[in-house]
Amino acid sequence: PQVRAAPSPPPPELRAAAEGRLRLMIDPGHGGHDPGARGVGGLWEKDVVLDISLRLAAKARAHGGFDVRLTRRTDVFVPLEDRTAAANAFDADLFVSVHANAAASPDLNGMETYYLNNTDDRATIRLAQMENGLASATGGAGRGVDVAFILSDLVQSYKVEESIDLAEAVQSAAVRRARTVRPELRDIGVKAGPFYVLVGAGMPAVLV
Repeated sequence: PQVRAAPSPPPPELRAAAEGRLRLMIDPGHGGHDPGARGVGGLWEKDVVLDISLRLAAKARAHGGFDVRLTRRTDVFVPLEDRTAAANAFDADLFVSVHANAAASPDLNGMETYYLNNTDDRATIRLAQMENGLASATGGAGRGVDVAFILSDLVQSYKVEESIDLAEAVQSAAVRRARTVRPELRDIGVKAGPFYVLVGAGMPAVLV
């Protein structure tokens, strides 16, 4: 048999680039029997955010600076706590959960990005209650959720500033790009919120 020469190692700069890729976990919200918000013509949030997330993953891979995984790639239900658990197992550097709201009035529009923290804002609390509300989604009763938030405060408090930085960067870029299609889009800003899907993440984590 022919003896094949061993492949040449990549140049140092390419090795450094490969080792320097950020590990990105993208989380398409909802899925399966949890459809999320219902939009015009019966459009479901779970389908919209999956499409957005698959496009984002493709762009991140094409960029070359990211190793990318998704919490789901099809219309399946993934419990909320399993999403950040998957990001932790991946040793992700960034966690981005993608969601889409609906409103009765077509005049309401905008984009907002959240990081995990307590808040007194009633609209944010109501939104978080809707996102956190399904017992089947949280995988536990109310007391389990309370304990998870306490543990998250202990484990994740040092990630708050990094999460704010990530939220501001994502919000600014996403609004800028979205306005090329819809100039009237409102920039609702970056906010703190008690979103269960962000609980337990060991890396900067945001919900868009």
